[in-house]
Amino acid sequence: MSRHPKIHPEAPSARASAPLVPRAASRSEQGDPAKDVLTQRSTYVPLAPPRKRGRSCCCRCVCYTLCLFLLLVVAVGATIGILYLVFKPKLPDYSIDRLQLTQFALNQDSSLSTAFNVTITAKNPNEKIGIYYEDGSKITVWYNETKLSEGSLPKFYQGHENTTVIDVEMSGQTQDAAGIMTTLEEQQQTTGNIPLRLRVDQPVRIKFGKLKLMEVRFLVRCGVFVDSLAPNNVIKIQSSSCKFRLRL
Repeated sequence: MSRHPKIHPEAPSARASAPLVPRAASRSEQGDPAKDVLTQRSTYVPLAPPRKRGRSCCCRCVCYTLCLFLLLVVAVGATIGILYLVFKPKLPDYSIDRLQLTQFALNQDSSLSTAFNVTITAKNPNEKIGIYYEDGSKITVWYNETKLSEGSLPKFYQGHENTTVIDVEMSGQTQDAAGIMTTLEEQQQTTGNIPLRLRVDQPVRIKFGKLKLMEVRFLVRCGVFVDSLAPNNVIKIQSSSCKFRLRL
């Protein structure tokens, strides 16, 4: 009896090789494409718009201009403070010492012709400051709201701690003055005096040591009570007071 070799079929290997990608799966080694797209969308950050250089330059120019203006204000303030401490400026003083009426006549056309001679005393109390009285001054005499006469002060220089006496001639003509004459006579009889006002508008230049500043204006307002307005007579000044103001 011949022996046939027995053939035994190989048993399936217990270590079956697992597929690289499981079935019914679409994910690769790089991840899930659908989830990757969602992740990219959720983490997307919009880029900021580029800055406009024109607006930035404009803001810088405004800032620089403001800084320069502030520095200028500080410099001017410091200069004024130093000048004040060094020179110790004082306001000038003015007074009306004499008032003469040389003409006061009502004409046939009801106009009033007047002429005054006024003596003014100007005092400069400053030790280190001089005053240049320039051309272009104007001095006027008023009764209520009516201008009676006008004139001008002479050009001169007033030194330190100086007192200057100035004689000024003024003249004028007022139209339709019949009512003014009546009012003047009634007021003189009732109160015994007549109120007049003198206004002075004087351009000057101030001298600090050797430094001569720009032109400014002295505004002087004086209230004067006189006993009468008799022509060709020195009018008695019962009282007077003056106020001074500086205008740049």
